[in-house]
Amino acid sequence: MSDTQYDVIIIGSGPGGYVCAIRCAQLGLKTAIVEKDTALGGTCLNVGCIPSKALLHSTELIHQAGHGEDHGLMIEGLSVDLDRLMKRKDKVVNQLRKGVETLLEKRQISIHKGTGRLVGNHSVAVRPDKGEESIISGKNIVLATGSEAVELPFLKADGDRVITSTEAIALKKIPESLLVVGAGAIGLELGSVWSRLGCSVTFIEFLPTVAAGSDEDISKMAERIFKKQGMTIHTSTKVTACDVRKDKVVLSAERNEKSLTYEAEKVLLSVGRKAMTVGLGLETVGIKTDKRGRIPVQSLKTTVEGIWAIGDVIEGPMLAHKAEEDGVSVAEAIASGRPAHMDYGRVPNVIYTHPEIASVGMTEKAAHEAGIDMKIGKFPLQANGRAIAQDATDGFAKIIAEAKTDRILGASIISAGASEIIASVTAHMEYGGSAEDLAGTIHAHPTISESLKEAALAVDKKAIHSL
Repeated sequence: MSDTQYDVIIIGSGPGGYVCAIRCAQLGLKTAIVEKDTALGGTCLNVGCIPSKALLHSTELIHQAGHGEDHGLMIEGLSVDLDRLMKRKDKVVNQLRKGVETLLEKRQISIHKGTGRLVGNHSVAVRPDKGEESIISGKNIVLATGSEAVELPFLKADGDRVITSTEAIALKKIPESLLVVGAGAIGLELGSVWSRLGCSVTFIEFLPTVAAGSDEDISKMAERIFKKQGMTIHTSTKVTACDVRKDKVVLSAERNEKSLTYEAEKVLLSVGRKAMTVGLGLETVGIKTDKRGRIPVQSLKTTVEGIWAIGDVIEGPMLAHKAEEDGVSVAEAIASGRPAHMDYGRVPNVIYTHPEIASVGMTEKAAHEAGIDMKIGKFPLQANGRAIAQDATDGFAKIIAEAKTDRILGASIISAGASEIIASVTAHMEYGGSAEDLAGTIHAHPTISESLKEAALAVDKKAIHSL
């Protein structure tokens, strides 16, 4: 048993965990991280956000190179070296892993390698892959164990024919065909990667639209765009059975009471993620999870004094940047004694397809269901100079504002670079800004970000470059 007493012990070194640890150390708290995997950084860095974005960038370059005739770019015999493409992805991941290790080391944060579980209100048992279990103690414990892919009772990943995102970012060869079960962010992104590499990609989505949770106008346009890119999409379709064969997978499904059959070389299971709380020892200290396995919190505190929870293991969007802000908030609450606070209504959400889909705040449907009197401004990219210049006119920007106060309630944009652009709206929403405030903000010309300014002007029918 260790005789070291920490101020904070964090179980999990993903975006929430390691950012929390760094902020704790900055605030003078003696901090330790417990991590079960060999590498720090969690799902996001190792098998999620970062490797998928590296693959998306590489394959977008390939797609552009193969479709550059209008720009005078004539390339014959274009080919893909998948091994080199994957090595570049791994290089990006390794560089960032080393960066996280250095950040923690320089701030003298102790790292305990092994699976962590609660054995008391202030004690964590650490079980390494080899060797004996040890126990460390701390005044505060932060649970940041993240999430894992959801499986269906009849459709479980085998790592070969039926895969999750973990395998989909590391395939050794390009499949001839891929069925993607679930057309949410992860499915759309990885489906796009393999489609650009020449794989025949088909999405099977239970809900009536792709990119569920996005503004309905955005989802409808996204579906049209992805179909135009060569991907096949079947919405309102329920997968009911799976038959894994030697050379392919056959899925049975239903749509409008009709039986359907789909088959492909591989199936990517992308129906969501669930909190990783099993085996965490919650029952030892009396913490109960909700029906989805998440840990209930108030101001990021669990029901047990001194134990906190952040990121994907609690309610809220399962996003890396949300987990990071949770981590910072907990660190500052521990150091100051003041309650932690997070407003998940101002957490931007992005799908990194091409074009990208980004949003923050309420959708039109959510505002309508809440009974809010609103006004809406839209602006098409077909009227945006930069979009025309770079052949990226598929998309639009949309601003939703409260009718009486003009306060921005939400924004959505489908465009090239939407992930970077959405921050300007988020910044205005942070101080309760209005559509007029955004409309009066000078944007550089020509930029796609001007479409948000024009959408804000359109809220009061003042858009300059559209009728």
